[in-house]
Amino acid sequence: MKSIIPAAGLGTRFLPATKSTPKELLPVLNKPVIQYVVEEALEPEGVSEVVIVNSHEKPQIESYFTVDQDFEDMLRARGKGADADKVHAAASLPVTFAYQDDPKGLGHAVLCAKDAMDGEPFFVLLGDYFVPERQMCVNMAKVSREHGGASVIAVAPVPADQVSRYGIIAGQQVGSLAGEAGPEEPGAVWKVTGLVEKPAPEEAPSHLFIVGRYLLSPRVMELLETQGPGAGGEIQLTDAMQRLLDEQEMYALVVDPMEGCDTGTPAAWAATNARLALQDPSQRAAFYEALGTDTI
Repeated sequence: MKSIIPAAGLGTRFLPATKSTPKELLPVLNKPVIQYVVEEALEPEGVSEVVIVNSHEKPQIESYFTVDQDFEDMLRARGKGADADKVHAAASLPVTFAYQDDPKGLGHAVLCAKDAMDGEPFFVLLGDYFVPERQMCVNMAKVSREHGGASVIAVAPVPADQVSRYGIIAGQQVGSLAGEAGPEEPGAVWKVTGLVEKPAPEEAPSHLFIVGRYLLSPRVMELLETQGPGAGGEIQLTDAMQRLLDEQEMYALVVDPMEGCDTGTPAAWAATNARLALQDPSQRAAFYEALGTDTI
């Protein structure tokens, strides 16, 4: 099994910084965002490789995941062996690349990785959001196994007045991973009957939005090959998933929205850096000192 990370976008929200540095390589503490996502993508049992769907305009990402022996030797010669080990570990992660040089939507990005999927189920992880504890995809795989290998998506509750900003699921709760989770509580498992893109509040079938983590049947790749343009004139992954529901079951796992870290906007990226600095005992005191305070 493999995981796909779409990463071909221009990162326009971060311009001018992303003119020369892909947004996926912007650091959260001492690692770029995409390394957190790759490590998360490799966490579920059976995932052997991550395919990053990149653009040829962003060779820096491929360079990051390529061993640079001269650089490592230089670090070791300067007595920075621990740093060299970190650089080598990142560059040695099992990452390959597919390319999307003419972006036509998320569905098109996923389809660009089709030849690498070997006709097997696959994960899709959006690259501007990562889960530090790396258990979201692990739990999704568990739900899939418990339901005959069905597709599973991660969802989280959103206030009723915000449903029009997201893709919302329709369906009903059919169980929970552990305990007696309520319908919108973490761990609740839903059987999905429909996917509604940005519904009006009065028309929303639930208050659960798709978080950006998918475990999908290989049939989705076949459907994407014939998927026409949808919202925004782009090939939408949710449109192919809606067609999949006519043929196969699909489930959703409710997750805690605070389980993950958003880096999709400058404000969210800055907040994620602050959040992880406060959670890291080796960084917390220095972070407070840099702010000129001993509390927030």
